[in-house]
Amino acid sequence: MDSINKNQNEDNFKNLAGREGLDKIRELVKEAGSCFFCTGIVTGQPFDTRPMAPEKIDENGNFWFLSAEDSHKNKELEVDPNAQLLFQGSSYSGFLSLYGKVTISKDKAIIKELWDPMMKTWFIEGVDDPRITVLQFKPLSGYYWDTKHGMAVAAVKRVIGAIKGETYDDSVEGNVTP
Repeated sequence: MDSINKNQNEDNFKNLAGREGLDKIRELVKEAGSCFFCTGIVTGQPFDTRPMAPEKIDENGNFWFLSAEDSHKNKELEVDPNAQLLFQGSSYSGFLSLYGKVTISKDKAIIKELWDPMMKTWFIEGVDDPRITVLQFKPLSGYYWDTKHGMAVAAVKRVIGAIKGETYDDSVEGNVTP
């Protein structure tokens, strides 16, 4: 069997939805810790991106961020609420792209729930800083790339494949939605 056929038979595609999709999203987000938060993705202009870390992922798969009301990001989201989150867990696995819509609010209860004292770096007046807004990102679609058996097994398969000149791919990818 040649390496091309071997690769096609390795079952590298698996779409995930519902609880299984949400579990995969949580796993990849935890591994990455932060993401690139992209705005202006539908307007046809070059999109803007910045690093951000979600404060919470709720039981419905919504992502929650705190953001400054006067930030470029918030201004862009007021014009176009479409956004994309891009996560990378490691050099070889744990990639996640989510597309969704963002809602901006000033809900004080949610701000207090999400508040961390380190955020005072951005909001110098603390949890009651009038500039704080809540961004709720609701994912509508997504795609992931990961390993099936973890990094150790994937590394061994890559080494064996390189030595034998065959493909021993341990990756898995597919659509993912909560």
